[in-house]
Amino acid sequence: MLNREGGFYLHRLIIALMAVAAAVHGCARLPYTTQVVQQDQRVVVTIQHEVERKSYTHPLQLSPEELRRILGGFSVREKKKVPLRWFAEDVPPRTVFREDELDALVRPVVEALKKAGPEERVYFTLLAPGPNPNYDRDTTAGWLAFRHPYLHFSLDYFHTLLPVRKIDQYDYNFPLTNPTPNSYLLYFEPGRFWVVDPASGDRTVHISELLKSSGAPQGR
Repeated sequence: MLNREGGFYLHRLIIALMAVAAAVHGCARLPYTTQVVQQDQRVVVTIQHEVERKSYTHPLQLSPEELRRILGGFSVREKKKVPLRWFAEDVPPRTVFREDELDALVRPVVEALKKAGPEERVYFTLLAPGPNPNYDRDTTAGWLAFRHPYLHFSLDYFHTLLPVRKIDQYDYNFPLTNPTPNSYLLYFEPGRFWVVDPASGDRTVHISELLKSSGAPQGR
């Protein structure tokens, strides 16, 4: 029979084991990289396999000009909890991508969307030196995927300072788990194309109608 002290430590051990098991289970269900499309000091674009069935309609054929128009319509505001949310709502959303970021990002993402399969998504990471380039990097990262006629887009980091590591966390051969992503509120202009995908309930861009509105050929 355990005494009170022994029971206390056993309880702590059980809690610790449950936490480890939950962490392992959570990591096991993260999307994993199947192909690196581009990786350099400025941008990393990879194709990731989704763990749960998604039934996307990839591959997707878009021109760089079409994708640039789509990505240029996004803006973002960091999601805050009450009471900080009240003050955050007074701050206007920021455009997600600057022109120089679109210059670096568009072509590898177009290529990745052409190569992605029905159960894959395209993950991107934009990198820039942080205040101390030896220790941190300014990072904007997220993913996109297409389920006809909707383009899904999500941000994990928006100009977030992440530590530089000896083994790069975006290296295909030596992947490391990223820090916990932040929460953001995304917006899109023109707003009439920012709609809900009935299959998932997520806000998405109706790109078929968006591209049609400009007279540009539609991505398929």
